[in-house]
Amino acid sequence: MRISELSRLSGVSVTTIKYYLREGLLPAGRQRSATQAEYDGHHLRRLRLIRALTGVRGLSVSTTREVLGALAEHTGDTHRLLGLALGSIGPFEDSAEDSTGRAEVDGLVEELGWDVHDSAPARVALAETLGSLRGLGVPLDRGALVPYARLAEHTAVLDLDQLDGIDDPLELAERALLLTVLLEPALMALRRMAQENESARRHGGGRP
Repeated sequence: MRISELSRLSGVSVTTIKYYLREGLLPAGRQRSATQAEYDGHHLRRLRLIRALTGVRGLSVSTTREVLGALAEHTGDTHRLLGLALGSIGPFEDSAEDSTGRAEVDGLVEELGWDVHDSAPARVALAETLGSLRGLGVPLDRGALVPYARLAEHTAVLDLDQLDGIDDPLELAERALLLTVLLEPALMALRRMAQENESARRHGGGRP
């Protein structure tokens, strides 16, 4: 396909596509003449991934280039590939990390028997959240988190089931990224709706 067709299918302007080409985010097309190149489905998929990284994740062009390079480097390692796509990408600054919260998180991971990298951003995010709750007078200990963690395990199974049968590394990374980033608000909305339903069941007394 020509660059105009690539633009139409992807929703990315020709000017932006040319910028991605210049910056090395998008590989060059197959030259058909001195002024025309041909693109294929691989370019379309990579372009969608670039949009997800820069638009949805809000990464800079330079960081996006690093992530794409890392994805290409680990195409034969599905676990590493998913780790990169699902958020374990750096650098991640853990400024003013709560040591008490981090100890709670470390203990929780050990109790659950989870295989989670020590530098995973989610560890820091959870530790900071626990610190904030403690500062507001609502401390949550490890025991209170275990039932939530078990629910998260079931969610993770459903997440990874969505990726079964995908062999193309770029498509796998794109799907993992979009499921993670775009599905999280939906999961939060479902939780809010379930809370409202449970409140109505316990305290509603038949009121809407």
